[in-house]
This record gives sequence, C-alpha cells and structure tokens, in this order.
Amino acid sequence: MGLKEKIKSNEKLKKLVLWMLIPRNQARPRLWVKWFVNPLKHKKGKGSLVRRRTRMDLMPFNNFVLGKDSTIEDFSTVNNGVGDVIIGNRTRIGMANVLIGPVSIGDDVMFAQNVVLSGLNHGYEDINLPPSLQKVETKPIKIEDQVWVGANAVITAGVTVGKHSIVAAGCVVVKDVPPYAIVGGNPGRILKQYNHETKIWERIKK
Repeated sequence: MGLKEKIKSNEKLKKLVLWMLIPRNQARPRLWVKWFVNPLKHKKGKGSLVRRRTRMDLMPFNNFVLGKDSTIEDFSTVNNGVGDVIIGNRTRIGMANVLIGPVSIGDDVMFAQNVVLSGLNHGYEDINLPPSLQKVETKPIKIEDQVWVGANAVITAGVTVGKHSIVAAGCVVVKDVPPYAIVGGNPGRILKQYNHETKIWERIKK
C-alpha cells in the first residue's frame, strides 16, 4: 500500500494531512503549499501564462497542467481540490472564468468571459445535514480541441463538448455536445451541425 492509500484509509491521518495543507473551512491551500510544493508538483508549458490576479486553489494531491502558449486571464479561479484540471496547448481561459475539476480542456480552445465549468455536485439527499457537509459527487468535464465557449456559459458535471463545437453565450450545457455543432439556450440544444458532405453549417429544425 502506497503513502497516498495509507492516508486515505486512516481517517485521523487524513484529517491531519488536510489540516496541514488547507486552513479549516477554506478551499485554498496554505501559503507553504502554494510557494514550495505546487511548483514541484504542477506543470506549466513553455510560453504559458497565469495572470497575477488569478486565484489558483491548487492542491498537491491532484494534478494541474497548463499547456504551452496557453493563458489564464485575470480574476479567474482554478480549483483541483476534488479532481485534476488539465489545459492543453494554445488555449485561452478568459477573464473571470471558474474551473473546478475534474476538468480536461484540449488544444486551441477559446473561453470568453465569466464561463463556469464544475465537475462536482454537492449531495443533498440527507435532509438532516446541510449540502455543504454532504459528500460531493464528481463527473469529469471534457472539452475537446478547437472549441469556442461564449461569455456567461455554464458547462455542468459529466459533459463532453466535441471538437470544433461552439457553445453560445449564456448557454447552460447539461448533456454532451457532438463534434462540429453549435449549441445554445437553457438548457442547451443543438442549433446547427456541420455537414462534412455539403461543407455547410446546417440549421437543426425544432
């Protein structure tokens, strides 16, 4: 049994380690983790940039990867506390975005402003406990290469957005989007689909 498994299997040890890494009732790591541990654990590609006003709530027990020539703009929040956050090459995460893992984003992706991706949901079934004290459920979000996500869009846990698809501004995506599609609305529905035979973006009839 490895060290990670030993910690997980011992509740007291697990609580102690978490206390050492994260202040009580907080979602961000302690400064010593941010300054000395995360730089050794997490990976940033050549030419990548995280703006100074970005909040990076990164824990060493999950992964964070930012590909080469990719940027995370100011006022964004990135949290890998319950799952990895992986960002590909030449991808731009726009201002005031929120990424909560598990999230995987491909190459050449564009996110506009105020986009939210959260790979977790809080439990609520036990009415004797507030949702904040119930177990979280995680389902990975996958954004494939060349996707463009408009401002104020929300992509929910477990969703895959296919290659070269477009998520319209304000869309709430609750189910998978196929490659080469345009999705909009709340809940999101496919508005157009690219036809590789006619080479035209064809409108989907209601």
